[in-house]
Order: sequence, then structure tokens, then C-alpha cells
Amino acid sequence: MNERRGEEPIRVILAEDHALVREGTRRILEASDNIVVVGEAADGEEAVAVVARLEPDIAIIDIGMPGIDGIEATRRIKAADATVNVLVLTVHDDEQLVLAMLEAGAVGYLLKDADGHQLIQAVQAIHAGESVLHPSITHKLLRRMATGTARPEVVDEESLTERELEVLHLAARGMANKQIGVALDLSVRTVQTHLSHVFRKLGVASRTEAVLHGLRRGWFTIDELEPPP
Repeated sequence: MNERRGEEPIRVILAEDHALVREGTRRILEASDNIVVVGEAADGEEAVAVVARLEPDIAIIDIGMPGIDGIEATRRIKAADATVNVLVLTVHDDEQLVLAMLEAGAVGYLLKDADGHQLIQAVQAIHAGESVLHPSITHKLLRRMATGTARPEVVDEESLTERELEVLHLAARGMANKQIGVALDLSVRTVQTHLSHVFRKLGVASRTEAVLHGLRRGWFTIDELEPPP
């Protein structure tokens, strides 16, 4: 498992079957002073192997690749190491594909018509524990996956503190770290720390995974997670 300090560069691998797209994406990312591309893959199986070998913070993956596709590659990556965050970078905007990638474990979904600044922001946001996805899509995913799965909370050594539950609840409503900080009168760094504790206790690497865990434990219901106005 890899744990990175916030001051260290964000380590990224690129999985994309078009060499020119990989080259362009690498140049965009490395124009940022806190992102480094540590590896590349041209197909899904290679992506799984490269992630296992290099243990990056984030894997940027296309859906349509030779061999196993991005959905299966993401599933295998997350099964091997839940701490690796997956950002989808694709031309496909079909809702079913979005949901399939998120169900496989991706925490962000970005279309290839995004500009370089948006891509860098997405990588930095994911590294900070935020999701890169429209709240309505996240809500659809949660409702689809949580149906019939909620059960009463069980108190054990991994139970969250009251403050951690508050932070998780607001994050689940699509609020960014800064918005959560304002709502709870906390600094952004403190919000990030609480989320980090949540992820560690639950053995997950993203907000979506943490929220699904909370829904299944009965800490809150899907109807409580409507995005704020």
C-alpha cells in the first residue's frame, strides 16, 4: 500500500493506446510543479502490471483499449491496491459507461475535450480526496448501488468519530473540502485530515467508496444525500 505526503509530487501513470495522446497528456501534466508521470501503458493488461510495479497515487485510464478494457483494468487495479485512485480520461460520455467505471472503482471521470488546466485540477482534486464528477451522476450511482444494502451500524474499532461522520456526510452531498470547512468552521487541511482518517479506517481510497460503505452500514440514507442548493 502506498501512502504519500501532501508535499511530495503526485505520482501518475497513463493508460492510453494512442501514443500521441499519451505524449500530449504527459506534457500537460508535467507542466504542473507537483505532478510527475512515472509510467505509461498502451493496453489494459499493461496498465494493471505497471500500477502493481510502480504503485502510483493516480492511474489515468481510457475506457477503450486493446485486450481488457478500462473497466476491467480498473476493477483489477482496485482489487490489488485500494489506495490507487483511478481517473477516467475518455471520449465516451454514455451514462452506462460512466456508472460502469465508477462501480469498478474509478473516482473521477473526465472527457478528452477538457483543457489542460482542467486535467491538472482533476488530478490535484483527486489527490486531495475529492471526486471529479458531476454530483447528479454520483447520486445516481449511489442510489443504484445502495438499493437494499443498508443495514444498522455496528460499533467496532473502525467506527468513525462524530466529526468524521459529519465530514463524510457533507462530502457525500457533493461539497468540496473548502465548502465543508466553511460549514463546519474547519480549515481545509483539517477537513483533508478527517477524510484521510475516514479512508484509512474504512480501507477505501475515495469519497464514493466511503459513502457506499456508510450507506451499507446505515450511517445515513440515500435520501439524505441530495446535493445542497
